[in-house]
Amino acid sequence: MQSYLLAKDRLDGFVSRLADRLTVYVPAKGADGLWSFVASGSAQPPLALTPEGGNTNMPPKSFVFPRTEVLMRFDNRAGEGGMILREEPVPAGRAVLLGVRPCDAKALAVLDGIFGRRASGDASGEVSGGAFGADPYWAARREATILCGLACNYPCPTCFCDQMGCGPHHREGLDALWTDLGESYLVTILTERGRELASDLAPAAQADLNRAESLKAEAASLLTGKFPMDKIAQRGVLELCELPLWAELAATCLNCGACTHVCPTCHCFDIQDEVKGERGRRLRNWDTCMSGLFTRHASGHNPRGDKLARVRQRFMHKFKYIPVKRGEAGCVGCGRCIKACPVNIDVREVVRAMNEQAPQTPEGAA
Repeated sequence: MQSYLLAKDRLDGFVSRLADRLTVYVPAKGADGLWSFVASGSAQPPLALTPEGGNTNMPPKSFVFPRTEVLMRFDNRAGEGGMILREEPVPAGRAVLLGVRPCDAKALAVLDGIFGRRASGDASGEVSGGAFGADPYWAARREATILCGLACNYPCPTCFCDQMGCGPHHREGLDALWTDLGESYLVTILTERGRELASDLAPAAQADLNRAESLKAEAASLLTGKFPMDKIAQRGVLELCELPLWAELAATCLNCGACTHVCPTCHCFDIQDEVKGERGRRLRNWDTCMSGLFTRHASGHNPRGDKLARVRQRFMHKFKYIPVKRGEAGCVGCGRCIKACPVNIDVREVVRAMNEQAPQTPEGAA
């Protein structure tokens, strides 16, 4: 690993030069007051990679998993031998995301195991398939996107990334990690893909490396809201399903889906066809387990027809089902769902209850 130094007063020029060969996206505040990633050319200079509140309001997940994307087009015009199906071309072009927080990079690494896993130890950035092969659209975008992270020196009060296999200065999923040293950024190169980000930067001094390590330790010390999770792995699925917690949550939850909309690891989608005349297209759209339509069958039967079952599914999926399958939680502790929830449901308290609460005693039991 090599580290370089970039003075903040050179950031605009650095991004401009980078944009000559790559599409560059940076965090920026929109007219609605929300922070999101935008093309560098549309961001107002001087650039600032640190959003108010610590992170962008929406995760950068949509760059590799768009909210809506076309998978296929079809044409049934007469006289051309029946219906013609055309697969939508895999997106082309390379991009770099500057200022991605470590939790969001970790989230993409988690999703790699679902849509297509990045080969272990492979510094090229190539994504290979999992048990069912890689999703070609996810894989193409992942391979074409360089992730340049920005370490969190001051984690938000709602963050709990350290308990989710992550941390304020975590490096998993990143091609480079930048650390804000005050007047400059320490640029640490983590993969070959990230090396082109340092082509015109000067090497960092040992004092810069020492300062970054000190900031890393300080950031870790700010994450004090610990909660136990040790018993969830040992508790059976049925035992967890019978906790009084779910009825309590269902009485509060609105099923609005705000939590799943801002979540960097939620990955459920729906497939729909849009038709106009003899032509049409097949779309993949984000979906949410909070919706009553999410699990409704064509027969009309819905295995999660009530709010309790849907609320339970969301937390069981992230903290029980995914860990059983993948060995890690389906959550990275970014805290966005806590901020977005209109009725103040705190995922940390839910997990604490999943770990500690006793199941309800069936009626008539001794």
